[in-house]
Amino acid sequence: MKKTMLKTTLGLAVTLASSQLFASGFALNEQSISGMGTGFAGRSSAADDASTVFGNPAGMSRLKRQQVTGGLAAIDASSDISDASGNRSGTNDGDMVPFTAVPMGYYVKPIDDQWAFGLGVYAPFGLITDYENSFQGQNFGSKSVVKVITFQPTVSYAFNDKVSIGFGPTINRISGSLESTLNTPFSPNDGNVQIKGDDIGYGYNIGLLVQATDTTRVGLTYHSKVKYKLEGHTEVTAGAGTPAFLLNNGRYDASLDITTPESVDFSVTQQINDAWTVYAGSTWTRWSRLKDITVNNDVTGGGALNPTLFDTITEEQNWHDTWAYAIGTSYQLNKQWVLRTGLTFDQSPANNTDRSPRIPTGDRTIFSLGAGWSPTDDLTIDVAYSYLKEEKVNVNRTNALGQSYNAEYENSANGFGVGATYRF
Repeated sequence: MKKTMLKTTLGLAVTLASSQLFASGFALNEQSISGMGTGFAGRSSAADDASTVFGNPAGMSRLKRQQVTGGLAAIDASSDISDASGNRSGTNDGDMVPFTAVPMGYYVKPIDDQWAFGLGVYAPFGLITDYENSFQGQNFGSKSVVKVITFQPTVSYAFNDKVSIGFGPTINRISGSLESTLNTPFSPNDGNVQIKGDDIGYGYNIGLLVQATDTTRVGLTYHSKVKYKLEGHTEVTAGAGTPAFLLNNGRYDASLDITTPESVDFSVTQQINDAWTVYAGSTWTRWSRLKDITVNNDVTGGGALNPTLFDTITEEQNWHDTWAYAIGTSYQLNKQWVLRTGLTFDQSPANNTDRSPRIPTGDRTIFSLGAGWSPTDDLTIDVAYSYLKEEKVNVNRTNALGQSYNAEYENSANGFGVGATYRF
């Protein structure tokens, strides 16, 4: 298979792009409703319920009863697109992220005073963007759907009442679908390109939890990178009138190598008194792994595409590593109610040169509120709300055919979470 590097009107762009969710890049934060209430400030040190399987597997050692935690986070995002221009006409409604729900579920069973076992199912990465049919920038991306589902069996070991560790291998399934409008100077009519693929990859989470003093707890969690080789197909529908020597309708095999990045989360939980607890945390993510996205198309069978032009499609990304910082607090109003709030600052990995309509995001500020209600000692119901606001960013795209799209994006989102923990 001949390989060429070509930025084409296919607008394939980023297979794993941002969807205005509540973490940088295409990562998701929504793995815990109780953590959502404090802006995930104490993610690796709180260990409040079974969602610590993700936040810090060492935290299972603090859970003295068998328990199940489950929840659902819903995300309502919006974008204000202004000052749009390009060499094709169209609309810029900006409502490209549909109302999205992110589920999660965990189970923890203490085995003895030292060992605990847990299971987790959650979504660490994902996106949905779906522009209107008349979107002006559709040559650079019209629809993207990517889902990663992770299953994590986990064990923890407490050396003593001060120090514990935890480890869990992760089994991760990724699936994705991309669509872009195909428009060439050889035809006045639009065509379409759709690419689909999936794979299973493996990684691990490891954590350390230290009860430094009677009131101070420190946590450190490492989430490993995961390598994928997505196998699927590319389906091309050429615009009417496109010369056959350039592009024919067809369906053919395609593959894409992608690595989701590793991250390190450090947080501190400080109990002030019987009512007040303060949380602080930071997360580093190695987004610099995403230098470009390259899709290899097997055009040797069937001649669906001219192999000298389209056998490999590459678009530069050049993402950079990011830091997120959060601070939060909880107030134990009484035995039944705990109130939470948090503030998060999250860097965007995208740069001003390579940002596209699939990744129109900037640095984020997130304000969170939450509450936990325990009608009995066995049951806790958690709710949370987050508001995300991004800085204004510019998209400036031009491809090899001279097509262009320029616009200013201002994104925001509301997040709603509800979950429950049952102990038995």
